[in-house]
Amino acid sequence: MFMNGYQCIKCSNAQSIDFEGFLCPDCGGNLDIRYDYQAAARQIGGRFPDGADLFRFSALLPLQQLRPGFPLKVGATPLYHAQRLGKRAGLSSLYLKDDTLNPSASLKDRASAITIGRAMDIGAEVISIASTGNAGSSLACLAAACGLSAVVFVPAAAPKAKLTQMLAFGARVIAVDGSYDDAYDLCLTASEEFGWFNRSTGYNAFTREGKKTCSYEIWQDLGGKVPDRVVVPTGDGNIISAIWKGWCDLYEVGLIDRLPKIDCVQSINSPAVSQAIHGIRKAGRTDVDWSTLEIRPVNASTVADSIAVDQPRDGLAAVKAVIASGGEAVTVADEEILAAIPEMARLSGVFPEPAAAAPWAGIRQMASTGQIGADERVVCIVTGNGLKDIAGAGKVAGQPKVIEPALKAVRACLADS
Repeated sequence: MFMNGYQCIKCSNAQSIDFEGFLCPDCGGNLDIRYDYQAAARQIGGRFPDGADLFRFSALLPLQQLRPGFPLKVGATPLYHAQRLGKRAGLSSLYLKDDTLNPSASLKDRASAITIGRAMDIGAEVISIASTGNAGSSLACLAAACGLSAVVFVPAAAPKAKLTQMLAFGARVIAVDGSYDDAYDLCLTASEEFGWFNRSTGYNAFTREGKKTCSYEIWQDLGGKVPDRVVVPTGDGNIISAIWKGWCDLYEVGLIDRLPKIDCVQSINSPAVSQAIHGIRKAGRTDVDWSTLEIRPVNASTVADSIAVDQPRDGLAAVKAVIASGGEAVTVADEEILAAIPEMARLSGVFPEPAAAAPWAGIRQMASTGQIGADERVVCIVTGNGLKDIAGAGKVAGQPKVIEPALKAVRACLADS
């Protein structure tokens, strides 16, 4: 392990590798895990070792013990060249990183694998989390496989499919009569009271370390090439900051010589991160004082539950990622998000939930305004499977026509279609 400490994303103060807290003790900001990149580069030696999951990236993971026998395969998801879908937006090189094929059907399994590894390193037996749904079902899934207990706080309105997943995996599910932010705050309080290891996004720095492996895999699957841009659905901001960190890691160890742009896509009804980015750019600020930057909360209400966030808990890291990479920040309407679901499914064979469809809606928008060039190599991160929120897809997928069991009825049905 080449982890050598922590650095605050807000005030930049450093903490040693022995630090046991979750947030910066100086300013309360989120922490980022740091590495001895020179030592890591020597071990990597120009390429990562072969392997069937994310633990093959051990040189850049913050775990004391390697876990080659991890009971479920996390990571190593496919990257598809979605030519038919790309053609719809006039793009010749569109790729879909299909993280719906992780064990619980979402990208969040990457974070759960590493945070569970951390919990095992320190001897924790109960792991808690606040979630809109995917992170909770992910933790429940992987905790069950590893014999650990999971306590999940969710807003009572979380999609039933995700709640069913959590319960089926045996998690203690606490539905809070309120928003995700209410569930988040209660999880923080309860975890401190009962001594649970809190895996919540935007609080536990180890979540970013799991999600960043998505970028390593994209680089490998593209044959060592760097895409021009990576488009990411954004709520709390943890995924997009992790995607950026993954590329920065590759740069630091000398595997790449340039960095991609990282594009943020949010619902127009949950735009806190995008608003902060536009505020910086509108003011013409080139030297941002991150210690004083405030991300104003919003009243989030969107069909894309996974990115419905009032106060983005990892928002500062997300804003930094987009600003540093020179990426775009766009918002899309719920109608565009819903329309993107069947379009992606019918033209690529990948079935996204609403939040996972948001990047494609954003790509369509950016392509139409010239923010994305026709020849750019674009990677769209597909974060969660459509079966996790079937009600969302059901609003636009249509309904089957019921007919009598007769051939003439089939003919009539075909004639009407």
